[in-house]
Amino acid sequence: MQHPARTELWAILRLSGPLIASQLAHMLMVLTDTLMMARLSPEALAGGGLGAASYSFVAIFCIGVIAAVGTLVAIRHGAGDIEGATRLTQAGLWLAWLMALAAALLLWNLKPVLLMFGQTETNVHSAGQFLTMLPFALPGYLSFMALRGFTSAIGKATPVMVISVGGTVVNYLLNHALIEGMFGLPKLGLMGIGLVTAIVANSMALALMWYIRSNRAYADYPLSTGLLRLNTQYLRELWRLGLPIGGTYAVEVGLFAFAALCMGTMGSTQLAAHQIALQIVSVAFMVPAGMSYAVTMRIGQHYGAGQLLQARMAGRVGIGFGAAIMLGFAAVLWLFSEPLIGLLIDHDNPAFHDVIVLAVSLLAVAAWFELFDGVQTIAMGCIRGLKDAKTTFLIGAGCYWLIGAPSAWLMAFTLGWGPTGVWWGLALGLACAAISLTWAFEAKMKRMIRREGPAPEADIGFQAVQAD
Repeated sequence: MQHPARTELWAILRLSGPLIASQLAHMLMVLTDTLMMARLSPEALAGGGLGAASYSFVAIFCIGVIAAVGTLVAIRHGAGDIEGATRLTQAGLWLAWLMALAAALLLWNLKPVLLMFGQTETNVHSAGQFLTMLPFALPGYLSFMALRGFTSAIGKATPVMVISVGGTVVNYLLNHALIEGMFGLPKLGLMGIGLVTAIVANSMALALMWYIRSNRAYADYPLSTGLLRLNTQYLRELWRLGLPIGGTYAVEVGLFAFAALCMGTMGSTQLAAHQIALQIVSVAFMVPAGMSYAVTMRIGQHYGAGQLLQARMAGRVGIGFGAAIMLGFAAVLWLFSEPLIGLLIDHDNPAFHDVIVLAVSLLAVAAWFELFDGVQTIAMGCIRGLKDAKTTFLIGAGCYWLIGAPSAWLMAFTLGWGPTGVWWGLALGLACAAISLTWAFEAKMKRMIRREGPAPEADIGFQAVQAD
């Protein structure tokens, strides 16, 4: 008989693999948009980057709220509540559409806010061009995330990966066509890049919906039946769980925005090195991000089935394996920092010499940074799988902004450590979060097991992850 820990690890890996690939595909889409902006002009890159940053902050909050769909569907799926899982997914689509409308209205009226924060008129104008069409991506993108949560929660993540990879390819081809004016298409510049993103995002959502409707594996979940009737009870349940998740995403993004501001006050070289190092770290972060989502689904399934011992096992396996993976990434960052940086900027260009030297020193700090960030991300997923997002928000906000941000400022400016001080401050905040969240998960599981008791022995073999 296979050891329970090995069973959980295999289940988590089967689910997290496609999700990690999906995360990486999304990163490639963002990178493609950035490269296309750079091909237009430096001004387009600056203004488009400003628009993209504004869009990303709003979108990340919305994505956090929509993440509640996967958690709640996993719990209903584990409990065998097919009707509840279906209605929650439908409510998730409604929530996606409503939030997309609100976010689009905000983004279309962002010009006064950007000017108030001292952005140049030229950059704000370029950002406005990019944001003319880009908000039309939100209905599709958020719908795709809701459907991703649903299908992942019932153990079928492969369609998400396939559609995400396909979307990445189409995004590149359409961007290239509109930038170059190929096939008789007009050259639309920044507006064209936003238009392509909108087309691809909505196409991905439609493709996933079509797959779910046409595949017999989803026959028990008639998502289209009664979709137009909004169920406010399920909508409120999603909002209550999703709001603190979105808040957690926002405060973490805010921490990294604070770090960028610190670097910007030091100079362009420091800011450039920070961005290069952060890009490399972000690629590695996709692994624990995908694992966190998979662990949330797995724990949610066990929690819904009343199998608390298995839920705790899934969390421990996820955190332990994630830490081991991130230690491997840490070694890579230590040993191969210069070749990794060389993938993004030209080593032979003397103009980048100082940037490269500084980026190497930042990646040395990132070796610790990655370990803590990976563990805290997966631990957050563990707690959310137990239908608790308030704890993750409070711990995250406290560790990021009461420990991380002040430490970064203190080390960088008061102690004079400069750019590496900023990253050591970030590492300290993430370490605080990793330890606190892991402890919180263990403490919560201990209380729940003591109060409710473990599942009967016959339930130990529960398998929620199915073959795709």
